[in-house]
Amino acid sequence: MIKKLILVFTFFLLFFLFTPTLIFLDSQEVNLSQDKIEYNLPYPGILPDHPLFFLKKIRDKLLELVTRDSHKKAELYLLFSDKRSAMATALAKSGKDKYALTAFREGEQYFLKIPSLLETAKEQGISPSSDFILRLKLSNEKHKEIGNTLLKDLPQGQSEGLNESLELNQEIKDKLEKL
Repeated sequence: MIKKLILVFTFFLLFFLFTPTLIFLDSQEVNLSQDKIEYNLPYPGILPDHPLFFLKKIRDKLLELVTRDSHKKAELYLLFSDKRSAMATALAKSGKDKYALTAFREGEQYFLKIPSLLETAKEQGISPSSDFILRLKLSNEKHKEIGNTLLKDLPQGQSEGLNESLELNQEIKDKLEKL
């Protein structure tokens, strides 16, 4: 009797744990042609207007120096880039335009380092997975979407620096197409 209860309990447990996971994984289809890119940016954490933001920059520099593997460093740069884009969005919503532009530019500069790292990794015999390349392309498209949103929302005088960042974004996209 106890074995039957354990078996039934296990069946229900597996059913309720794995079915939502499978449904979630099945719904993760990617469509680059949509107007709104389905790519979730990470939580940005402390924003540049916070007095302790310098500690975050120090931590990021240390992580960058300690990480030696080209592929791992590319993933780290993608994380930094995505966080900077999320920061730019949050800062623009709160009306801190200068900080938003700086964060977005920094994010694109981090992203620009990724293609050369992946080329170095290929030369060493480690090619990036197709999933990672897809993540990079999605992230690049999301950054472009954020840049265009910032271009619409920020005052006219701010558009010069933002246009440079969007040009960087296009340069990154061209480099990613070659991978």
